Amino acid sequence: MKIRIGTRGSKLALWQAYHVEEKLKVAGFETEIITIETKGDKILDVSIAKIGSKGVFTEEIEDQLAAGQIDIAVHSAKDMQSVLPEGFNLIAFMEREKANDVIISKKDDLLINRDASFVLGTSSTRRVATLKRYYPNIKTIAVRGNLQTRIRKMDEGVCNALLLAYAGVHRMGYEDMICKELSLDEFIPAVGQGSVAIEVHANLDIDKSSAIRETLNHTDTETCLLAERAFLKAVDGGCSIPVFAIAKLQGTELEIEGGIISLDGEERICHKVIGHSNEALNLGEKLAREVLSSGGERILKDIKNQINEE
Repeated sequence: MKIRIGTRGSKLALWQAYHVEEKLKVAGFETEIITIETKGDKILDVSIAKIGSKGVFTEEIEDQLAAGQIDIAVHSAKDMQSVLPEGFNLIAFMEREKANDVIISKKDDLLINRDASFVLGTSSTRRVATLKRYYPNIKTIAVRGNLQTRIRKMDEGVCNALLLAYAGVHRMGYEDMICKELSLDEFIPAVGQGSVAIEVHANLDIDKSSAIRETLNHTDTETCLLAERAFLKAVDGGCSIPVFAIAKLQGTELEIEGGIISLDGEERICHKVIGHSNEALNLGEKLAREVLSSGGERILKDIKNQINEE
C-alpha cells in the first residue's frame, strides 16, 4: 500500500513529513512526499491576520487532498483551524513535543528579565500581547517566513532575538541558540503547539485511513488536543486572535488551562478545568464558557473590532 504525503516545503515542514514517512515505512507502507506551496508561504510581507486567518497554511494542500492527488497532509497542529472544511478530518495527532515558547538569539549578553530592553521578532498576536504584559520593555517587530528566513533576518539586524515554539527550534537543531524557555504559567501556547496533525479527505479508502491512524496517532496527545481544539472552536479564535490553551493528562484526569489576552496585554482572562479524560470535548467547551462569561467575550469582540479597523 502506497501513501502519498502532502506537505509544505519549508525545512521544518519537511522534517515533519520525513518523520511521518519513517513511521509509515516501519509499518510496511510505501511512501512518496509531495511538496505544496501555500498562501501563507507566498505572502511574507503581510501579517497573517490581514491575509485572513482561515486556511492560510492549509488551503492549497486541502485542494490536493480533495482531488485525490495526495492521501494525507502533514501539518503543525497549531496551524489547523478549529473547524475544517466539509469532507476533511484530522485522523491522527502525533506525540507532542515540549509545548513551551522560547527566545533564541546569537547575542551572548542578552538579558531577559522584567527590565530587559531589546527588539524581539515575532508575528504572533498571542506572543506580542503576552510580552506586553510580562516583559513590557521588550519591543517587538513582525518577522514572518520559515525558521531559517527568520534567523537570517535576525542576523541582518532586523531584531536582536526571536520568539518561537520550542518544538521547531529543537527539530531544526537550534537549541544552542535558546536564551530563555518561557514559563507555561505566563506563555500558555497556541492550541496544538508541539504536535503534528494528519489530515485526510473523506474520499480516502477507509481501510487505508484506519491503518494510517493506527500507525501515527498518539492517544494521550490526541486526548489533550481534542480538548484544546474544542476550546478553540467554542471561543471562535483564529490565528489572529490571541487565545491560548494547554491540556495535560495524568492517568485518567485531564486538566486544561486557557484563555484570551487583550492586544495591549492589559487584560488576561485565564481559567482551568479538570475532569475525566473521556470528557475531553466537554472540558474544552466548559473552559471556553468560563473564559467567555468572565470577560473573554468582551475582549474577543474588542479584538475583532480592532482587526477589522486596520
